[in-house]
Amino acid sequence: MNMRDQAKKAFLRLPPTARRGVLHALGRYAPWEEGFDPTPPPPAPGERTGPPDFVGIGVQKAGTTWWYELILAHPSVSSHRGIHKERHFLDRYGASPFGDADVQRYHGWFPRPPDTITGEWTPDYFSFPWAPRLLRRSAPDARLLLLLRDPVERFRSGLEHLDRMGAPRDATAVTDAIQRGFYDRLLGGWLEEFDREQLLVLQYERCVTDRDRELERTFSHLGLELRPPAPEVRTAPERPGTRAGLDREVRALLIDLYGPDVAALAARVPDLDLALWPNFAYLASGSDTSGRVAGENSPTERA
Repeated sequence: MNMRDQAKKAFLRLPPTARRGVLHALGRYAPWEEGFDPTPPPPAPGERTGPPDFVGIGVQKAGTTWWYELILAHPSVSSHRGIHKERHFLDRYGASPFGDADVQRYHGWFPRPPDTITGEWTPDYFSFPWAPRLLRRSAPDARLLLLLRDPVERFRSGLEHLDRMGAPRDATAVTDAIQRGFYDRLLGGWLEEFDREQLLVLQYERCVTDRDRELERTFSHLGLELRPPAPEVRTAPERPGTRAGLDREVRALLIDLYGPDVAALAARVPDLDLALWPNFAYLASGSDTSGRVAGENSPTERA
């Protein structure tokens, strides 16, 4: 093993906070970090830039990296190796003006060779109130992709992600994690700006269990010819289902909080299969909503 490989292995053994410190000292920032330069790189000869052909808008901890890599396996989809799937370009404009120059700068992040399409997938966009209007202004014809996961399991996975990154589970972080799970409430803002046919809603649990069929639906939505099943990619999804890691009372509280929103989402998205979300299977079965065991379709005790 050469010295460069040894240094890389040593770097990867560092905790996340230490790795970030090293990268920041070298002037390298992720797209979602404060010091990132949003100036796009110049396109290669023969490439054109313009609004993205597709944008994945959500959600966090629902297998979006895995699904994006499967999309990239299609020969008519292009993406530059050095450009992250999550552009996070619109993040900074919640409290800043978004002018014509910013629209053009955003377009610069989407170079593509002839006869290919390109896009991004920034899961945070779904929960940013300003993102729908700014995206419609800069990419009005984009095809949108929304990958949803049982909101309780998404919340649990989100907290575990905070722990891995060394971030505190303070009230701000927990509030943000909970708010991200009110899918129908958030979806309403997007449908005020984009036509419903521009948006494909996918269910993470169904993508895991019936990958090829859901990938065909995705390709069709993007206007791509169907291809043989995509090869395996380096990112593997977490298997769906309920997991330990949440206190029983916390899980029951979350089920109560999300229940009305999940019911509204099921009415808005008729092909949503609530049987794949064990925490909310009672909604599909028509069971009494007063009291449930977390993750089960049966009554629970209440204090």
